Amino acid sequence: MAKRLRHIRLFVALVLSLALVGTLAACGGKTQTSAPSETPGTQAPSAGKAEGQIQITDAAGRTVTLSAPAKRVVAIGPGALRLVTYVDGMESVVGVEQIEKGSNPGKTYGYPFKDRIEALPVIGQGGPDTPPNVEKIVEVKPDVIFAVQPSDAKGADDLQAKTGVPVIVLSYGPLGTLDKPLFTSIQNIGKALGKEKRAQEVVDFIEKTMADLKQRTKDIPDAQKPTVYVGGLGFKGGHGITSTQKNFPPFVLTHAKNVAAALDKDVVPDLDREKLVEWNPDIIFLDLGNLKLVTDDYQKERQFYESLKAVKDKKVFGIYPFNYYNTNVETALWDAYIVGKVLYPDKFQDVDLTKKGEEIYAAFFGEAGKKIPAELEKAYGKAGAPIDLSKPAGQQIELGK
Repeated sequence: MAKRLRHIRLFVALVLSLALVGTLAACGGKTQTSAPSETPGTQAPSAGKAEGQIQITDAAGRTVTLSAPAKRVVAIGPGALRLVTYVDGMESVVGVEQIEKGSNPGKTYGYPFKDRIEALPVIGQGGPDTPPNVEKIVEVKPDVIFAVQPSDAKGADDLQAKTGVPVIVLSYGPLGTLDKPLFTSIQNIGKALGKEKRAQEVVDFIEKTMADLKQRTKDIPDAQKPTVYVGGLGFKGGHGITSTQKNFPPFVLTHAKNVAAALDKDVVPDLDREKLVEWNPDIIFLDLGNLKLVTDDYQKERQFYESLKAVKDKKVFGIYPFNYYNTNVETALWDAYIVGKVLYPDKFQDVDLTKKGEEIYAAFFGEAGKKIPAELEKAYGKAGAPIDLSKPAGQQIELGK
């Protein structure tokens, strides 16, 4: 009997020992596989992704992994919110920067989403070079932070670590280039929101529109093209006629003969006036958002302006501002058609500019976007019409033509 009891005790002890070893092994395995990464929400590319996860390589080259499509988002930095609206993501936005509040005709995405933007809580001041407000962002409990700023991996990692929220860096690419960085950022927003199809529709529309513009103008010999210049461009604030751009998108898309192509830098907010006199372009386009600066300057510097061929020949035209807190892509495209219609009327004779504007804005913002061309005309006058610089701003556009 005693011998039998010893056998039973030994058997029980063996079973308990095996159970304890199994428990410790299971605990040890769990610690190794589920330990959080140093940066919440991110995962090294080599780790792969679990079933159902969404893996995104952002504009800073970081790999960000989401467990599911985001339902609550914020967008910070110049133009981040605009890109979210392109992908029909406004209903997921739970807070906006203060700079997004209030009306500004140059901020076209503010027209269809004004009420929604005004109703949302503020998550920081916003503006170029303004650091994110971590506390305010955390208060609205986003699933994802879309950020144009910070734009680098370290800044994004720091923000992610402080908030505990995955950060996806977006980029427009070099100013107004309308190229791969912009397209990839739109597609990444689509992936994060579960709106890949919508994001691809936007990218396809941009590429199709750019192709149409280039096709219309690609075979025009340089000798038959007028020389052109654009002034009054806004770069972190308003500037007058000496503010220009070497690779101005509406000129690039229409193969225009831009006299500023000779510049070393792309963006020049303070061109030497003598250089403009030397170039003496046939046609000048002015950003209507800064037209008052130009007409006021005209009153002080008449001799300079009247020495320019374009002014003497009444070949000064307005275009709508598209650089407001980064690039209004849709306005840049519409401006390209306006420029094309002025420079090469025979190549754009089938284009009704009002209808083209409605088509473009609807592609980005839906039916509500069709009202934007009329709003811009109300705010700035009719782009593509001649400007008389001797008249005060607000009176120089030939409305209704």
